[in-house]
Amino acid sequence: MKKIIIILVIFFLDRASKIYLLNLEISGTTIDFYINPFLNFYLVWNSGIGFGLASMDSNIYYHLITGIIVIVNFILIYLILKSKGTYAYLLALIIGGALGNLFDRIYYHAVPDFIDFHIANYHWFIFNVADIFITLGIIGLLIIEITKREKISNNA
Repeated sequence: MKKIIIILVIFFLDRASKIYLLNLEISGTTIDFYINPFLNFYLVWNSGIGFGLASMDSNIYYHLITGIIVIVNFILIYLILKSKGTYAYLLALIIGGALGNLFDRIYYHAVPDFIDFHIANYHWFIFNVADIFITLGIIGLLIIEITKREKISNNA
């Protein structure tokens, strides 16, 4: 039950942030806000996969990637059901974000990204709230795997 709540909270945080910025844009506000020297909000539409990679205009490829993302989401849901402890919660972070971005891919045919992190003129990929949780979940899983492998090799 807690994992479902995590998924829903992440999904709705992501939706709320995107809806707020999209409503600003609809009202005529250009989404190009200076937040601080390292952070801007700048709206872009991502038709590719994570962080704008593999962006494309071709309908067939877009739908193919969307289909693959749907399959990956089902696999993640299966893994959440089979996992226990920290693994399950980290997977819940990933699926919460993935469902937010999948919703956008289906509804808008692109994902609105708006968080522009940069140092001077070196900009990271523009991302959104869902991407933050997907990344945190993946980093957490990697840390668990790395520390587990270190324990195994230290015991050998």
